[in-house]
Amino acid sequence: MHLSPTHFDRAAGVLLGTAVGDALGVPYEFDRIVLRAGEEAQMLGGGLGNFAPGEWSDDTSMAVAIAEVAATGADLTTDDALDAIAGNCLRWLDDGPPDIGVQTSHVLHATRDRLRTGEQGLGRIMREESQKYADHRPRSAGNGALMRTAPVALAHLDKRDHLAEAARAVASLTHADPLAGDSCVVWCEAIRIAVLDGRFDIRAGLDLLPTERAAQWSRWLDAAATDDPKSFNPNGFTVSALQAAAAAIMQTPVPADTPSEHFQHSLHNAIRIGHDTDTVAAIAGGLLGGRWGAEAIPASWRSDVNGWPTRGDRPSDHQDLVALAAQVRHIIEQ
Repeated sequence: MHLSPTHFDRAAGVLLGTAVGDALGVPYEFDRIVLRAGEEAQMLGGGLGNFAPGEWSDDTSMAVAIAEVAATGADLTTDDALDAIAGNCLRWLDDGPPDIGVQTSHVLHATRDRLRTGEQGLGRIMREESQKYADHRPRSAGNGALMRTAPVALAHLDKRDHLAEAARAVASLTHADPLAGDSCVVWCEAIRIAVLDGRFDIRAGLDLLPTERAAQWSRWLDAAATDDPKSFNPNGFTVSALQAAAAAIMQTPVPADTPSEHFQHSLHNAIRIGHDTDTVAAIAGGLLGGRWGAEAIPASWRSDVNGWPTRGDRPSDHQDLVALAAQVRHIIEQ
């Protein structure tokens, strides 16, 4: 599959957009600072993890854990790939992240405990712990899988059915609830179309969902297109998080003279919705970056983002994210 320079710019935009949205949303998470109408978000740092200015949170760190495996050319539906992603997640956990979601933390720590007994099969163990968590908690469809799903789309741009399978498999490592998997399928397909075709189509993945849930998802997406975006607050639930991100994108006008400024306008609107602002903006940023490309992201935002993992004596930065996207591109074109 050949990717043009424009395709590559959009692919890089997926990772950069995720990181930029995340870092912009960090200071405003759970309404620690309220972004009001007319105000623009800034990479102030702080938030729940007392992050440095421009530092991304767990949303992007877990996306990087996936992207590093995608960059090897692995089929993300395979046990080996899921083992590798799970291993990267544990590496991140062992590095002491300043903030981590309750459900993800529970699953990762339970997995670590089982590994200490000598048990083998990392990805299998993590999926089993994820399923246990879901079985004992009726509200386990959190947004923690959706927030990291964007790199899955880059790994399988050429095969939408396989992409849907990969999205659900990667989600299941920490979020076994079917709705969490559904949300990742819908968003990954939207990102795939944005990168390849340069357009938004958030409904395109509905046919990839089980028939018994597709109609309900259609109604949820209809609401995202028309309802007040602030109605999707709170948004810790994977459905409301997707709706919030979709509403911020679909209900933000595309400027006639400078269409790519839709990227930053939509992110400001995503953060104005409130509640889990870094996650909603990270989700939105992945799709916006896939549509408008890395070059559409303001240079100051690109240069300021940073976070896990460290590369020698420095944190990762925008150049590392672009390099990851380039590696994925090289694998796809082989």
